Order: sequence, then C-alpha cells, then structure tokens
Amino acid sequence: MAEIFKFELVSPERLLVSAEVTEVIVPGAEGYFTVLPRHAPFVATLRPGVLQVPGLKTKFSNIYVRSGIADVSPDGVLTILAEKAVPVEEMNAALYDSEIKVLEDLLDIAKEEDAKAQAAFTLERLRELREELGLAAAA
Repeated sequence: MAEIFKFELVSPERLLVSAEVTEVIVPGAEGYFTVLPRHAPFVATLRPGVLQVPGLKTKFSNIYVRSGIADVSPDGVLTILAEKAVPVEEMNAALYDSEIKVLEDLLDIAKEEDAKAQAAFTLERLRELREELGLAAAA
C-alpha cells in the first residue's frame, strides 16, 4: 500500500478537503511542485492555477485556486490556505470570465516581469480549461 499523508484545503468560506492522500500537485509562485509523504517542512505562496490531487475520487481532485499559502508542517501535514478555491467541475462560464478578468487586471498593473509572466501563464491556462470544458464566454 502506498504511503499517505494528511491534506487540508481551506478557503475563507469553508474547509473543502480534509483527507489522507498520496500526493498533491500545487501551483506555487515559482511553478508547480508536488508534495509527497514525508515531505520536508515547507512554506510557499500560491499563484492562480489548478491544484491536483491524483487518486482522490471526489470532485476535489482538481481545484482552481486563485492564490494563498501552502504549508507542510514538521509532522507532514499539508495545509493549503487559498484565497479562492473552486472545484474545476463546478466552474461555469461566468466564473471563468470573472477569474480571467481578475488576471487581466493583474497583468495590466503588474510591474515585475515575473508577476506578468505568471499572470499571463495562468490566464492562458484558465482559457484552455474553459475551452476544454466547452464553456463559451458569458454574454
């Protein structure tokens, strides 16, 4: 049996996930990273993107997160505190358009090249996700 660790995803509205998992792929500010059992203690900021929990057989296996913090505690618990977190399958065209607008605004005001590149990457990924799900832009 594969090793597992505790994972919790919290947004301002609610606790979305509290489960034992084998891995979590997180959209970190410096790029995606994977947390596995016995990961070293770690803190990272998140960028907008899709958090993936392979093997989790619920609607929370792919979750759009806008931003937040990932923390792996010394006892191996991964806690994600997300500014916004929505299961990808619950996102509709209007929500995608709203998030795309947030990122377009961020892209317009970003002064640092890294921030612009991250916003542009995430903006493109959101547009791809919307297209993959067959969701046209809201009227």
